[in-house]
Amino acid sequence: MVNDPLPLRPTHVRNRYIFASDLLLFAAAPILAFALRFEGFEWGSDQSLAAAIYVACTLPVKLYLFWATGLYRRLWRYMGMVEVERLISASAVSGLVCLLIGVAVLPGLGWTPSRVPLSILFMDGLLTAAFAATPRLMVRALGRRGHRRLLADGRRALIVGAGAAGEMIVKELLGNPQLGLNPIAFVDDDRTKHGHRMCDLPVLGPLSAIREVVLAHEVDEVVIAMPRAPGATVRTVVRAALEAGAKTRTVPAMFDIISGRVRVASLRQVEIQDLLRREPIQTDLELVRSLATGETVMVTGAGGSIGSELCRQVAGLEPAQIILLGHGENSIFDVLAELTERFPSVTAVPIIADVRDRERLRQVFQQYRPYSVFHAAAHKHVPLMEANIAEAVTNNVLGTKNVVELSAEFGVEHLVLISTDKAVRPTNIMGATKRIAEQIVQEVAEAHGRKFVAVRFGNVLGSRGSVVPTFLRQIRAGGPVTVTHPEMRRYFMTIPEAVQLVLQAGAIGRGGEVFVLDMGEPIKVLDLATDLIRLSGLEVGTDIEIRFTGTRPGEKLYEELFFDSESAIATGHPKVLRAKNGALPLGLGTVVDFLVESARSGRPDDEIRELLLRMVPDFQDAAGGKEARLATRRGSAA
Repeated sequence: MVNDPLPLRPTHVRNRYIFASDLLLFAAAPILAFALRFEGFEWGSDQSLAAAIYVACTLPVKLYLFWATGLYRRLWRYMGMVEVERLISASAVSGLVCLLIGVAVLPGLGWTPSRVPLSILFMDGLLTAAFAATPRLMVRALGRRGHRRLLADGRRALIVGAGAAGEMIVKELLGNPQLGLNPIAFVDDDRTKHGHRMCDLPVLGPLSAIREVVLAHEVDEVVIAMPRAPGATVRTVVRAALEAGAKTRTVPAMFDIISGRVRVASLRQVEIQDLLRREPIQTDLELVRSLATGETVMVTGAGGSIGSELCRQVAGLEPAQIILLGHGENSIFDVLAELTERFPSVTAVPIIADVRDRERLRQVFQQYRPYSVFHAAAHKHVPLMEANIAEAVTNNVLGTKNVVELSAEFGVEHLVLISTDKAVRPTNIMGATKRIAEQIVQEVAEAHGRKFVAVRFGNVLGSRGSVVPTFLRQIRAGGPVTVTHPEMRRYFMTIPEAVQLVLQAGAIGRGGEVFVLDMGEPIKVLDLATDLIRLSGLEVGTDIEIRFTGTRPGEKLYEELFFDSESAIATGHPKVLRAKNGALPLGLGTVVDFLVESARSGRPDDEIRELLLRMVPDFQDAAGGKEARLATRRGSAA
């Protein structure tokens, strides 16, 4: 029957030929063993009878054992270690059973006048194993040969990293000629591997020899098969490959492999987040299960870059439901569709609402009673907020006040505010409003004894409107790539890192703290622009021009992570620091209400700006300066 799950006959046409080969060769093996033992085919009558009975008894046993171990249901052209192990096991068991038959069973039953000689049994076992392996290895070799012929016209690839990932990449490329990549060699910094071969490819030397190897062997693409390689190593490989005229690909990061998003053998273009000048941060997601597993979790700004990634990672923690709250219907629709497809067991509830609408928020909190809230809704673009001060205040300050106060009112256990390093000694409206938002969280946390905290980010690579997508768009348009200042430096982190920090902060926060990721040294924005141009296969100055446009309103050359009044202390995670804001201004709530009312009532931007200057003592107003503005006010009053 076609539907028989374990057919007695071979199920593949090639296995039929393998079965026929085994039938003939397994019968020939003991005859050849007898011939070797007696140095010819002229045996006495006793030996001839013993040989005939031994072949008749052992041949069905051998075939049955090979069938029972699944050796007639294998695709031998893709033969690997699993098949080799099965082959060795079946041959060993067959040899032992045949040994028992020849030594004990046949003479014990009186079918042969004496036992079969041990030398014959030993040679029969070896010959059976050899005869079983030979045709299968020939099928495998012919298959590899055919693939090699197809790969001959493919792009020549150098594999960086002669390890487990490198082995899997080579096997994937050799088994799938349609990928169009022909692996020709490895490079690896492990000196013990130099001069040896892996997957029948030579290990030609260390990573420092990449440029010479690419040129000498006419390599078209360099594949980085080191999922855990630090950014400095990736940068070195990419630059060496580009200098030699080769493109670069990499295997996915371990986070993506473990999460099941991609296979280890998947290849992608090297991306700018691979080039962070530090090790990517990984946090203990098991610790954060207490925030979400079996609970209702709300994410505001759920359609944004950070908010949507928060939804993905929270969904993986198996919450009872996720409340996707956002103002833009299209982005919420996209996130809802993705979560429904990827996490069908998690209930995702889309809520279209503005965090500035307190009554609407109250209805949502009252209906869903969230256990944890992640407040990612905010205006973040510095130049835009300089031109739209009232919007910055109402969204970043009023929106945060509404979310935090309603969270306290409706018994939310954990709340995390997404803040920014621009809140430290701010020079722009956006940073000043986020600084007030941090203070609101601290005040409510201390007043109600809740685990409400804030998290300060640096710049998030790849988020909407961030510098990397802007540079890529400019490169695709043929340039120029615009950088505000050659000395502009920023702290950078990836979106997964940012979200893991949010979750970690929510789990370890006691209330009122500000958490900051240790992001290493700040990176020159000019260096990022240069790397992106090179990654695109272009040269700075030749193909793409870099143009300096001058700092924009509210920008400063260097960002900071802490105020002087804050003390950074270690947490249980080596890369996560905890700070406590300095003393809060007296009557913060009243002043915030007045600030919000001023913004909503349409007061002039200068008046709102002055209120921010008074509320945030460290605010250094780039649009005129605190001292100059206050002096002008005093002069006008006089």
